[in-house]
Amino acid sequence: MMLKIALLQLLPGGSLAEQQNIGTSACRKAKDMGADIALFPEMWSDGYFLPQEEGAVDALAITADSEFICAFRELAKELQMAIGITFLEKHDPKPLNSILLFDRKGNERLHYSKVHICAFADETVLSPGEDFYVTDLDIGRGTVKIGSMICFDREFPESARILMLKGAEVILAPNACPMEINRLSALRTRAYENKTAVVTCNYPKGQPDCNGHSSVFDGVAWLSDVPGVRDMCIFEAPEAEGVYLAGIDMDMLREYREHEVMGEKYRHPDKYGILTKEG
Repeated sequence: MMLKIALLQLLPGGSLAEQQNIGTSACRKAKDMGADIALFPEMWSDGYFLPQEEGAVDALAITADSEFICAFRELAKELQMAIGITFLEKHDPKPLNSILLFDRKGNERLHYSKVHICAFADETVLSPGEDFYVTDLDIGRGTVKIGSMICFDREFPESARILMLKGAEVILAPNACPMEINRLSALRTRAYENKTAVVTCNYPKGQPDCNGHSSVFDGVAWLSDVPGVRDMCIFEAPEAEGVYLAGIDMDMLREYREHEVMGEKYRHPDKYGILTKEG
């Protein structure tokens, strides 16, 4: 089974209505390209804009049942295509950096909020999420176990590791930062060490502090009948704005996960106590 994911590497507009219009057009294009899932870059509802003045960010935050979010729920149902819509979510005491994944019938399958917020920078105005989640996503030709992490989450091996332990086969990773060799290497490593595909959608060049290079690492480092290693990076976008389609061979990934040694098979969790200690 080939899982086709559209990376919506888009420049934002100037209002929530523009974001909805741009996003809707991109999702329709993704469907025309044959996508099973359309994924937005980080915090699409306001183009990753985080004003620091007191109360300003709260005014931009929207609820998970807002008209904006419901429009993408209905669009997923209309197009018969899963949509991962990202948004600044209204929350007390501070907003959340969230993604909602709707399946092809418009049902909510995943609601995740960024755990590792960038509290050293503009995201001091946000609250962190509480946990990592995995869901079964029916794409019509079969079911895929999907999880999500957002941008800075990738720098913590625990994010992808927890998702893998919860069964994730594919991790959706909305993003808003420059994707250079070190960040791309972190994504490659998360895919390699967990035998999990990692799909990242970034903003294109033209968005401040972003440069495109949305990517897909399929998590398969080598094949038993092919000598040497293979490049797990099966797709990397250029800097330019666009809707880019990549396909993950789920049969190949599942065969690899069944027989290879990374992931959970040889872990020693009884030795890892220090990881859960504070400080």
